[in-house]
Amino acid sequence: MPSAIVDFVKEKESGYQRIFSRSPLLSSFAAQWDGLLVAYDHYLPGIYPEVASEQHGIAIFLDIPKPIRVERTIGSVRHQERVIQGDVVVIPAGAWHRVNAEAAGGILILGLDPKEFAQVIDETIERDGIELAPHFATADPLIHQMGIALKHALKASGKASHFYAETIVAALTAHLLQHYCTNAAVMPTYAGGLPQLKLQAVINYIHDHLSDDLRLKELASIAQVSTHHFSQLFKQSTGMPPYRYVIHHRIERSKELLCRADLAIADVAKIVGFVDQSHFHRHFKRLVGVTPKQFIQQAK
Repeated sequence: MPSAIVDFVKEKESGYQRIFSRSPLLSSFAAQWDGLLVAYDHYLPGIYPEVASEQHGIAIFLDIPKPIRVERTIGSVRHQERVIQGDVVVIPAGAWHRVNAEAAGGILILGLDPKEFAQVIDETIERDGIELAPHFATADPLIHQMGIALKHALKASGKASHFYAETIVAALTAHLLQHYCTNAAVMPTYAGGLPQLKLQAVINYIHDHLSDDLRLKELASIAQVSTHHFSQLFKQSTGMPPYRYVIHHRIERSKELLCRADLAIADVAKIVGFVDQSHFHRHFKRLVGVTPKQFIQQAK
């Protein structure tokens, strides 16, 4: 099979089809998330074409009922694997990758923008020579849990917010820097949280823009710190990561609006910034313990 260089940012679904000869079961291609592409599929046994991606690739094995024997080549290194549920493979951007799998399985493929990855290095680490390194199949519970969360987000609505994607990218990038690079990076820690004036400015902005598709980069810019720094400092100040804080206050605002007879549940979901009613329903029930409809009935 001929080799192929794929740019998933530009080609999106057509790039995926060039490799796998079909469309994925679930994907983020339509969502246009910054810095992250996600595709979930049940891949079939067989030999796949040698491919290099313009994005860093992370393959997360989510639905593997029994171990799968795989012959994988990354660059010039060939390896015989016994892939099981929860295993993760890391393929740096530009590295040639070839697979021969003996059985089918469910896999989530992540594509990370190398520029976003490099920016985190520049913002957080004063050290040269740190690059993402190839890793054959190995267990990684944290990345596995991120994969499960992303699959659920795609399955629930297929268009989770940019804010959610940015949050995953920030956490995943920090983890990759610590555990999957040529030189292990020591991520700096910060104490004391955000200065009170900056924290209040960020909180005011969040509450004034709950209905918008908020961006982590916007909030970090208001606080005048990097995205990675902001997430840590905001959590120290509020006790919640930024994304969880926003979801919490969207739900609190929705509880007030649901008591109004002139607003339908779908209207409330849109007013408080959820991408659709099912996304709102899922978070509302998780945090409140009842559905929006049940909440309205109980409030009467």
